Parts: sequence; C-alpha cells; structure tokens
Amino acid sequence: MPAIAHILIAAAYAVVAICVSIAVYQFTPYSLEISVIAGVAFALVCGQVHFISASRQKNRELESRLLTVRNEVRKTNQRAEIIETRISVMDETLSREVSERREAMVSEMRELETLILKLGKSFEARLAQAGPGPGVKRLSVAPGERTAEEALRAVQEALDANRVDLHLQPIVSLPQRRTCFYEGFTRLRDANDQLIMPGDFLGAAKEAGLLGVIDNMLLFRCVQIVRRLSEKDRRVGVFCNIGTSSLEDESFFPQFLEFIKDNRDLAGSLIFEIGAAEFKSRSAVTARNMGRLADLGFRFSIDKADSLEVDLPELQAEAVKFLKIEGSKLIEQMEPGGPRPISSLTRDIQAEDVCAVFMRYGIDLIADKVESERDVVEILDFDIPFGQGHIFGTPRPIKGTLMEETAPPPDFMQRAG
Repeated sequence: MPAIAHILIAAAYAVVAICVSIAVYQFTPYSLEISVIAGVAFALVCGQVHFISASRQKNRELESRLLTVRNEVRKTNQRAEIIETRISVMDETLSREVSERREAMVSEMRELETLILKLGKSFEARLAQAGPGPGVKRLSVAPGERTAEEALRAVQEALDANRVDLHLQPIVSLPQRRTCFYEGFTRLRDANDQLIMPGDFLGAAKEAGLLGVIDNMLLFRCVQIVRRLSEKDRRVGVFCNIGTSSLEDESFFPQFLEFIKDNRDLAGSLIFEIGAAEFKSRSAVTARNMGRLADLGFRFSIDKADSLEVDLPELQAEAVKFLKIEGSKLIEQMEPGGPRPISSLTRDIQAEDVCAVFMRYGIDLIADKVESERDVVEILDFDIPFGQGHIFGTPRPIKGTLMEETAPPPDFMQRAG
C-alpha cells in the first residue's frame, strides 16, 4: 500500500476521533478533558488495528516473494542437475565409443588376417574346383544369395543340428542408461557356421511351417536366460519375439501355453513382442490366445510402430506394456501438430506430455534404433523412459557355455516339431 494511502487513513482516523470527542462532550455528562481523552484513545485503537493489518499484509507479501525465490532456486538446481547428467552421459558415451571403435578396429584387423590366411590356403583348391558339381559345398554364401529351396534346406539342417543361437541387445533406461531389459534375437547357422540372415530364412520357414519350432527354441532359451538374470537382479527382463502365425498355429500354441504355465512365475520378467502390422491385423484366434497369456500375467510389446497415433485404451485392454518406435521417427512426430495418441483427453497434447499420456494407460515408450548421440540428447528432452540401439549396445551372442546350458532338451524339441 502506498505511503499516501496510510496518511489519508490516519487523517480519517483523526477526523473520526474528533467527532467522537465532540459527541462525548455533547451527549454525555463528561467534561471536556474526558471527551478529548476518549477521542485520543479511539484514534490510538484505530491506529493499532491499522498497524497490525498492514504488518500482516507485508508478511504475506514477504512469504510470497520467499516462495517464488525458493521455486526459482529449485528450478535452477533441476536444470543444473539435468545439464550435469547430460554432460556426464556424453562424456561416458564418448569414452565408450572411442574404446568400442578401437576394439572394433583391432577385431576387424584380426578377422582380415584370418580371412587372408584362409584365402591363401584355399586359393589353389578353388582353382581346381572352377566348375563345381552339385555335390560340392559352397564356401561362402552372402545374404540374399540363397534360393528359397537352399534357404529351407539350410534352416531344416540348422534346426536338426541345433545350430540356433540367441543374441541379446540391451534396452536401457534414460537418462541413466542402466540396462533394464534385453531383447532376444534368433540366429541360425549353416553347416559352415555362417549366419543365415532372417531375410533369407523367415519366408522359407514360414512357408514350411517351421516358425513354431524356431519360436519354441527362442522361448526356451529366453526363459532360461530370464531365470539366470533373476538370480542377480529381478528387475531385468527379456523381450521375446513371437509371430502371430505361431499364436494361430493349433499344433504349436497348446504346448507353448503349457510351457508358459509351468513358468508363470516369470510373468513380470518375460515380455512377448509382436510387430505393429501383425498386431493391427490380428485375427480373433490371435486375440484370444494373447488374452490367455495375459490371464497368466504376461505382458506384450508392440514393435516397429510407424506412428504415435495409436489407440491407448485398446492397447491397455490387450495387456500391451511397451510400444517401440524408431528414434528418428519419434523425434519428427514430436513436432507441434504431429500425430498424437488416441486417449480420453480432449485437449491438445503437447510434445512434452506425450510420454505422460502413455504412462497414464500403463504403457512405456521405447525409442528404438537410436544410432547417434544427437538423437539421444533430443530424446531426453521428451522424457522418453527407455532407449534401444547400437549407441547403447549391439546384439551379441550369449556365451558358448551358456548356449549349451540353455539348449532345449530333445523331448521339448520333439513336442515343438
């Protein structure tokens, strides 16, 4: 309140006090001295009340300013912590990248030396085999060179000889980059121990009805890995890919469900992953079998999502816990006016609130295929909880001893086949 206002109020108190004195003198039998004392006393009481009121107002203003200062200090501290975290993350990433590149160069040089030695030893033999007959083995098969028949034969031989490997890629929390999950990938090897790429064998395996066998082997190994990981940290889980063709397979799913029931204690650590296109076009049989797995406590992850414009109530009803979308697409779609999830909210959803809307329905976003540190920094601005990609770790095969220990027993594979 301005000083002039206090002066005017004091003047008003004085005028009222004079009026009180005159009234006491005129309408009461008291003397003039008593009337003056009464007026002065009235003025003092009014002044005291005004002083107390003004003091309270100043205290409220001071408390409000103090609260504002505290909020600003807290925000400044949070910004400082975020900046410090990003700097430490960038420093760790740079150190790790330098180390990984150095190791990769050394590994490539060693592989190159090995290849040169092999080429030197086999050069004369290959010259003698310039026109190989149909029974001669090919020394090397590049991805995409196999015919459908060759791929199918290689897949069948790999399954019969149990040359099925499990590769794991970490999924980390952001911004801490602590490994929270692993995603399991199936890799088959031919008779020459060369990897049969998924693009070569998936079509042939699906046509021959072998996807159920491959899914069974992947599932068995994932379950064993989850049990090993739970002994160290029960918070770490494994994403296990499963195709809708396996969920619809009447010969595969019953024994698959039986095996899952025997391991339902791992429901919190084993997540089944389905492609977004397969989930969108799922049949009634697939939906029913997904519901059976959900009834046992297991949850699902949607992989290879193209857009953030997904129906969150539908995903929640289908027990979907995670949604994966490529990191670069995620950054592009976070722009104002970009695609937004379908939910019960009627207002426009800002980019920084997208992740919170997903979490409202119990779904976590995973930024997939993150390859550069620049993408990591931009993803951190949107509070994405998890990340996956080569910047955080490449898929690596599990150790040979662990591969043998987690191999499915013969009776399991007989039931799977």
